[in-house]
Amino acid sequence: MNMERHRVRIRFRKEGDLRLIGHRDLARAWERVFRRAGVEVRMSEGFHPKPRLSFPSALAMGVAGLDEVLDAELTGSHSPEALLAALTPRLVEGLSIKSIEVLPAEGRASRVERVAYELPIPGERQAALAERLARWPEAATAERARGAGHGGRKPVDLADLVEHIELCEGVLRLEVRVSGEGTARPRELLAALGLDDLERQGAYFTRTAVKLNQ
Repeated sequence: MNMERHRVRIRFRKEGDLRLIGHRDLARAWERVFRRAGVEVRMSEGFHPKPRLSFPSALAMGVAGLDEVLDAELTGSHSPEALLAALTPRLVEGLSIKSIEVLPAEGRASRVERVAYELPIPGERQAALAERLARWPEAATAERARGAGHGGRKPVDLADLVEHIELCEGVLRLEVRVSGEGTARPRELLAALGLDDLERQGAYFTRTAVKLNQ
């Protein structure tokens, strides 16, 4: 039976210890939130139907997110205010809703164009990082495995993907372009900047923005 589509976009934050869960666990957490709130999500067709919840850009495990995106298809119409009131009490610690927007029923799937990150840099590492940033285009070529399981590797020019990068008041800030070929992953950027040991010392990236094409 066909049901009218009701699409909403939720901007949310994933913080604290919740940053340590992976994308699939995050999706399951949101499924439980909707179920416990009594908000019915449309299911996909086929032998193994799944809730129609879409994350335009999966967040890497260990990375916090301050402006994440979830697009959901619901079986009934809900105002943003009613949804916020229903979902908020069911959120787990570390998960919070920033905004809810009703989308056109027949709109296209969203595509991510850019993402932005921040990373605090220890004082004793800032001078070396500033020097590396001064020669960023030359230092930014890295390799990333492509076609997992096929053993192929293809050079990736991080300088072409990173549209803005700066060290400001002890915080590394950067904006990364997302293309059909993919994007630069946070840990690739750490390696290119000579900072890949910072995670072992407790530092972690925060994704501050997910910018969509619509």
